[in-house]
Amino acid sequence: MTQKERLQTETTAAMRSGDALRRDVLRMASNALYMVEKREGRPLTEDEELQVLTREVKTRRESVEAYEAAGRKDLADRELGEIAILSQYLPAALTDDELEALVGEAIVATGAASPRDLGKVMGWLAPRTRGRADGKRVSELVARSLASADLAAHDAAASH
Repeated sequence: MTQKERLQTETTAAMRSGDALRRDVLRMASNALYMVEKREGRPLTEDEELQVLTREVKTRRESVEAYEAAGRKDLADRELGEIAILSQYLPAALTDDELEALVGEAIVATGAASPRDLGKVMGWLAPRTRGRADGKRVSELVARSLASADLAAHDAAASH
């Protein structure tokens, strides 16, 4: 069963149970998938469906930040509820330890040595973390790891 089919089935179940928030979120997700399919002129792959749903979650996270900054806890809470519903359709999130191990593996695999190699490392990581970790968080972790590796290399060179 594709994500699209699962969304349709669960939208019907939400309608029957009277869960308006879930119904609305699932309809929105189905519509987002439909619009991308229409734009592409073909059915989406599982990875593309995942990208669309991940983008929807990211949009809501940004909205939560904006609503909290504006003091609108009610709207932020609704967005958090929507994130919780959409997250059920995404793969399990990576733990901090798993993410750090993956970043280390990416740095070794790409031969990255300085913060200038951030793009190369992110390119290697993107398909492996899509839908499982926030891109901003991954980028910050890579930047921190590369900065400390660069600093260690610089210190080692200075001591010779």
